[in-house]
Amino acid sequence: MKKLIDKLEKETVLSKDEYKYLIENFTPELSEYLFEKSREVRHKYYGHDIYIRGLIEFTNFCKNDCLYCGIRCSNRNVQRYRLTEEDILSCCKNGHELGFRTFVLQGGEDPYFTCERMTGLIQKIKHSFPECALTLSVGEKSTEEYQAYFDAGADRYLLRHETANDCHYRMIHPESMSPENRKRCLYDLKRIGFQTGCGFMVGSPFQTAENLAEDMLFIKELQPQMVGIGPFIPQHDTPFADKKSGTLELTLFMLGLLRLTLPNVLLPSTTALGTIHPKGRELGILAGANVVMPNLSPVAVRNKYLLYDNKICTGDEAAECKNCMQLRMRSIGYNVVVSRGDYKEKCTTEENHNEI
Repeated sequence: MKKLIDKLEKETVLSKDEYKYLIENFTPELSEYLFEKSREVRHKYYGHDIYIRGLIEFTNFCKNDCLYCGIRCSNRNVQRYRLTEEDILSCCKNGHELGFRTFVLQGGEDPYFTCERMTGLIQKIKHSFPECALTLSVGEKSTEEYQAYFDAGADRYLLRHETANDCHYRMIHPESMSPENRKRCLYDLKRIGFQTGCGFMVGSPFQTAENLAEDMLFIKELQPQMVGIGPFIPQHDTPFADKKSGTLELTLFMLGLLRLTLPNVLLPSTTALGTIHPKGRELGILAGANVVMPNLSPVAVRNKYLLYDNKICTGDEAAECKNCMQLRMRSIGYNVVVSRGDYKEKCTTEENHNEI
């Protein structure tokens, strides 16, 4: 199987059957071999720098009813909230003072935040913090809305495709949502000019190794600048409350495969990884990831944005989150840098990575 890893490192793609075979048959020994390769590749592009993003979870209202999500519209046990524009700008100010140079506005698909409200908010953030990158993660929108966000100054957009397999998509989403529209959104975002991110849950209900292989091929075709993956973790108020969580081992293995498939991709080590293992985020970095996203949201609302159970860091202040992350990354030989952390088109081994 090491020959398949070597082939992936050289050619940056495998066939569906080859990906499937690796996913079904990986071992701890093979994982370590993969991680050695994936670390080497990420060092060629990003050195030992870790890019830090300030996450602002600004609304947990959502019109959708995804079967896996704790803020699905039919969950009556959620304490709903929306941050005001002033709240959001305050989070950005606090983050900027702490050294964050990318803000990630993440929320449910909340009808309150119309295109007009969102573009106004984007413009104010970019006016106040012109040297910072702004990432949006607010779901499926029309082509016109995405264009308006981009024209207002948004730089990046995260939209997990969740699964590239149409049948699997319909098993974990309501009938009102379609895999065709989700993919349309991603291709729109790329065409408009966003640094675009997709991603999926590892170990989601009904997922097969073949589904994961299809995810790898879809991602290779899309060529996103970012890919966000993490283990599926059930939430107690959803139809999937009794389903098993995705595993640490397979999630890390998929991170390594992604790094070799898209060598210069921006690849987060997610909070969900830290939720299923005390050192999950560190292990994600050692598997090939290069981004972490501490929370800048007000502490008062963090325990209300629970997409899954047992989410970590819901009680920490932003400064605590950042300091903790710096220490964690330093402990494994990596450095959190003050930078926008932009996608690199070319290998930059010889450059100074502390660019901004």
